[in-house]
Amino acid sequence: MSGRPTTGEAPLIDLRGVSFTYPRAATPALAEVDFRLAAGEMAVVMGASGAGKTTFARCLNRAVPSYQPGDLRGEFRICGIDRSNADVAALAGVVGLVTQDFEAQLFSTNVLLEVAFGMEQLGVDRLQMKDRAFEALELVGLAGFEGRDPATLSGGEKQRLAIAAVLAMRPRVVVFDEPTTDLDPQGKREIFDVLRSLRDAGVGIVLVEHEIDACRDADRLVLMAGGRIVEDQSPETLMGRVDRLDQLGVPVWDLDRLAIRLDREQRFVDVSSAARELAGRTSSQSHRQGASPLRADVLVAVKDVAFSYPGGPPVLRGVSTELVAGEIVALVGPNGSGKTTFSKHLNGLLHPTSGTVEIGGRDVAGLELEEVAGDVGYVFQNPDHQIFAATVVEEVRFAAENLGLAEEEIRTRAAEAIERVGLDGLEAADPFVLGKGHRQRLAVASLLVLSPRLLILDEPTTGLDHREQHEMMSLLGQLRDAGTCVLVITHTPWVVTEWAERCLALERGQIVFDGPVHGFLADRPLMGRCDFEPPDVTKVGLELGVVVRNLDELLGS
Repeated sequence: MSGRPTTGEAPLIDLRGVSFTYPRAATPALAEVDFRLAAGEMAVVMGASGAGKTTFARCLNRAVPSYQPGDLRGEFRICGIDRSNADVAALAGVVGLVTQDFEAQLFSTNVLLEVAFGMEQLGVDRLQMKDRAFEALELVGLAGFEGRDPATLSGGEKQRLAIAAVLAMRPRVVVFDEPTTDLDPQGKREIFDVLRSLRDAGVGIVLVEHEIDACRDADRLVLMAGGRIVEDQSPETLMGRVDRLDQLGVPVWDLDRLAIRLDREQRFVDVSSAARELAGRTSSQSHRQGASPLRADVLVAVKDVAFSYPGGPPVLRGVSTELVAGEIVALVGPNGSGKTTFSKHLNGLLHPTSGTVEIGGRDVAGLELEEVAGDVGYVFQNPDHQIFAATVVEEVRFAAENLGLAEEEIRTRAAEAIERVGLDGLEAADPFVLGKGHRQRLAVASLLVLSPRLLILDEPTTGLDHREQHEMMSLLGQLRDAGTCVLVITHTPWVVTEWAERCLALERGQIVFDGPVHGFLADRPLMGRCDFEPPDVTKVGLELGVVVRNLDELLGS
């Protein structure tokens, strides 16, 4: 079957006038949605948080309303068959869904059983089941992991496993809700290779994303707002409409913004064409190197730290560095390079096999966790892993109450923390009815109440829309300006280039770079080793022989 839509074939998905309203909701989450998807076609769905993307994705396999009740109306045909009254089980082998919260899809005791589970429900022959499972694991790069407990996998590996479990069922349509959120650039490339293979086999793909690079291989870009599909055209047509994308909260390619800044009518086709047009125009300001932060106020000193998990190989090998007040440090490196393990040494969750970590001159190994918590805060990638209280204000008060502070001080600190993250007015809200951007801010507020001097955030922009991502980084910039050291673990290039003063790069458990971001960006071989893909604006600068982090530096304004 052709990997691209062909005329004359019935659509794999055909929705007409589909609307859905959650119980007690004042407005519908989906409103009069018309959508068709052909065999071998990939449609990328984008829009701001609350636009209806996740509800749309979940209605395609009937998770809505099967698991999330509500009022669903409209015509719903899959592979030419009316499925308006079907449930999840009826569509399990036809429409596969990989959710944004991929960890919630994993529950088996080893990887092979996880991949086999869905096929067992479909009654797949046992020998065929084994072949399919190994094929799916090979496809997502998890061959050899068959006996591993899913709980021991990294975030990126869990994400791949969730994808493999769906692919093994051989669905005609696969719906992905942000499938590359936990992956480094190499992992993302591999997943998009998988998508290409599926399309070549005639599988239809719906890809919900916040990252604009997902559009590069898409047949269609579908934009949503207010539960409606407001644009559905080719990426080439839509990506040049920068004002429209900004209006809908969708990110824009660097080269398109550059074309506008240059009053250019046509879009740049690639980095090289942009560099050629800019040749000779780059200001000397683009050569400036970021100033190294003053080292006087050292908050954390890491000295020759090595670490291995029980029975495992070395994860950290002789790591030494210092973290100081008033800087944003980007911690980068490929999946498996030791970033999370390193960061967990900074707040005492892990202790070195050898070497020391000192906070304010005190060895963390000799401190209780509550002592460390007053100096170091850690925000997990998934804020739901650390939120548990019934209201926003209870969540924020919790840590201060544990320290035994006086009620008046707790009340003052909580109010200040809530205001700093922009959640004032939501004190009585249930955290779990808030959007992810708000929950992320709440997780930060619950740590700010302790006034930590070092704040660690693991992928703080993951799962947030374009506007929320920039709001989160603006908040971190304010904390930096107030004297907090902010350590950001990230695979997102613009977070590094636009916000960090300093880059800490790990490769195979060793620090291979520790210095100003400009210095890291100047070393192309090093960026390659660290699997760091710089933004297009930086690539344009490098072709011109200068190191730039953003458009202003490139254009010298």
